[in-house]
Amino acid sequence: MKKCELCSSPAKLFCESDQACLCWECDARVHGANFLVTKHSRTLLCHVCQSLTPWHGSGPRFVPTVSVCNHCIANKNENHDDDRDEDDDDVGGDNDEDDEENQVVPWAITPPPPASSSSNSSSSF
Repeated sequence: MKKCELCSSPAKLFCESDQACLCWECDARVHGANFLVTKHSRTLLCHVCQSLTPWHGSGPRFVPTVSVCNHCIANKNENHDDDRDEDDDDVGGDNDEDDEENQVVPWAITPPPPASSSSNSSSSF
């Protein structure tokens, strides 16, 4: 498992500009330092194999997120297809691993539209 370049905790993302793998806390400290480093694009590391995932982002602080690389997704789908015939009998069983697979990572955060400043309820007395 890759370690954070600064504190040796498990690395969660990679900064191309710094050429460094970082944990959530160290990433927030480094990339929250000023407006220039806030612009560094970072890539989440796969929580299975620690390779780069398709998810990229920038900003001062990321919310801890789980991501999987395309290779691990393909391997999981191949293995899951092979096991599907065996799992068809277990319709109502508890399967905790499905909860982990269905996590959503937003590609971009879109702010809400600005409130309208015009008002039709103006009256004069």
